Amino acid sequence: MSQEVRTLEPNGLWNKFADLNAVPRPSKKEERVIAFMKKFGEDLGLKTIIDEVGNVIITKPATAGMEDRKAIVMQSHLDMVHQKNADTEFDFDTQGIEMIIDGDWVKAKGTTLGADNGLGVATIMAILESSTIAHPTLEALFTIDEETGMTGAMGLKGGLLEGDILLNLDTEEDDEIGIGCAGGIDVTATRSYVVEETPEGVVGYKIIVNGLQGGHSGMDIHKGFGNANVLMNRLLFDGFENYGLRIAEIDGGSLRNAIPRESVATVVVDKVHQEAFEFEMKTLIDTIKKEFASIEADLEIECVVVDTPAGVLELGVQEGITRSLYAAHNGVFRMSPDIADLVETSNNIARVIVKDGEVKIGCLTRSSVESGKMDLATKLRASFELSGCEVEFSGSYPGWAPNMNASILPVMVDLYKKLNNDEEPNVAACHAGLECGILGTNYPEMEMISFGPTIRGAHSPDERASISSTQKYWEYVLEILKNIPKK
Repeated sequence: MSQEVRTLEPNGLWNKFADLNAVPRPSKKEERVIAFMKKFGEDLGLKTIIDEVGNVIITKPATAGMEDRKAIVMQSHLDMVHQKNADTEFDFDTQGIEMIIDGDWVKAKGTTLGADNGLGVATIMAILESSTIAHPTLEALFTIDEETGMTGAMGLKGGLLEGDILLNLDTEEDDEIGIGCAGGIDVTATRSYVVEETPEGVVGYKIIVNGLQGGHSGMDIHKGFGNANVLMNRLLFDGFENYGLRIAEIDGGSLRNAIPRESVATVVVDKVHQEAFEFEMKTLIDTIKKEFASIEADLEIECVVVDTPAGVLELGVQEGITRSLYAAHNGVFRMSPDIADLVETSNNIARVIVKDGEVKIGCLTRSSVESGKMDLATKLRASFELSGCEVEFSGSYPGWAPNMNASILPVMVDLYKKLNNDEEPNVAACHAGLECGILGTNYPEMEMISFGPTIRGAHSPDERASISSTQKYWEYVLEILKNIPKK
């Protein structure tokens, strides 16, 4: 299946993407892909270094006639988000991604594809390997752990790079030229609880929410997709308020930067309320499915009888946690007053775990305004502290402030119009977290631009990359390299 991808054009790019996707590369487990990239650079006879945190930097001299152009850094991240459908058997730690072609799209079989940011990595690899592509002095920067902390970008020291212009290849619309992005912070609420013995005379249930689209918690947060943790809490809160439902366990969501697609809870209800509870649940499930019918056609919610669990969540803690989750903001918090249609601040309630005496709730808060980011994070902290949780802020990274005076910007705008029948590109900031803002802290004079081919469904098993868009993007890359401004 993946062999078909190797026949696509541009052939060099897709072959490098297939090579890359054969290497397992989970965030924070990038040892194999780092070694793969190191060997790739050294086999080409190019200067290749690995810095203290694991970023790989490969340097290639300018091609003949391009020595007088500004040096460039081409940058993409090596790690990928690992998500799979519940019925897909796949081990991301040991298996390569299984790719298929579906019309104009390259997809994976039941898992994320890794086009984010593998197509960027493959682009740079193809350029490094080529003997015919014209380019100025090129530093290829392959960062690690972008998806779960941006620790690669944060750990990159000043002085390692000499380029004047950084081309980040991590944008997911082929008509977009990125000039800014949101910063982010992880908000984690935890608390312990006493596991109480399950009361007598109860019936056990498993409540399952699945079939949601999920998606990127930055780029897709404004689309109104369902959040499995939010929907689950709505069901649990209703059952507790009306029928005294008690929670035994919850396991909802996965990665902070992915909108939760699935949640599972084990609960109990007094047998005397069984018939009324089941009727209430069916009514509420039907209501929720109607609310999301136009956008979440595959949403499934089940409430099925199971064996009674041995223990349940401490009553007072349960009441506090469900209320805190109801109060905690999820989704768009503020739209930008300065840039049309840009989400300024948002939150994703990404992970909810209740098990074995511990509660853990993980959120990712994003904003293009630092004060707005901290304001929403503080609101979340207050919501969770009211239920007795300890709240930790971690993994904070800055946004990327737009630079409309960058010398490369008019070049890229003009080239886009030339290649696309005078169509104007979308010069914009985005709500995703790109590494440019972090890299800029140690390289403040470096101009930065982000662009890339069209990718849909990033951070979900529906991730797919457009073949025709990748061809369009590749032609654009080659023209940009030939037209880098002079020193």
